[in-house]
Amino acid sequence: MFPLNLPNALTLARILAVPVVVVALLEETPNGDTLAAAVFALAAATDGLDGYVARSRGSVTTFGKLMDPLADKLLVTAALVSLVSLGRLEAWVAMVIIAREIAVTGLRAIAAERGIVISASWLGKAKTVLQIAAVIALIATNPAPLWADVLVYAAVVATVLSGADYFFGLRRRIEEERRRATRPETRAIRASSGDGRDAPPS
Repeated sequence: MFPLNLPNALTLARILAVPVVVVALLEETPNGDTLAAAVFALAAATDGLDGYVARSRGSVTTFGKLMDPLADKLLVTAALVSLVSLGRLEAWVAMVIIAREIAVTGLRAIAAERGIVISASWLGKAKTVLQIAAVIALIATNPAPLWADVLVYAAVVATVLSGADYFFGLRRRIEEERRRATRPETRAIRASSGDGRDAPPS
């Protein structure tokens, strides 16, 4: 069992909000759009809060590390797919956003295997804010006004740019690790530590 502390409770709440948003949007729920927008906004507001609380209280857990990013992706993906099924969002927009999230998840796994940590850039933070704002706008307004469409395309641009930024940032870090591993001083350190082999490229 995972420890049920405040950060993990917030993560679980975000996961539990997913079916609420979907049902409110797709079923004939009274004031469904308003309910879906409110629940989505409240759930999205906990994104980052759970991580901050976990770090400030020293209560970071394996469950939180795994489920926090997954909860974010589930929430956004469920909302996007629901909006596509309602005809409020073009399918290609949802696919670009979802594909980026899957690709970055894979890149993070590669980075973790190499012991590389790439901090969130301002592009990544802007992407998250724009995606959340665009989804809330599409849920709360039907038909969507021009400003909502502008938010959607701004979110798409930020999504693509932040994905490219993460990819090239990881590639740069891997190249730096490879160069560092092949330096003579690095080999000397490994040799003095009892490892007679050259450091393999990362």
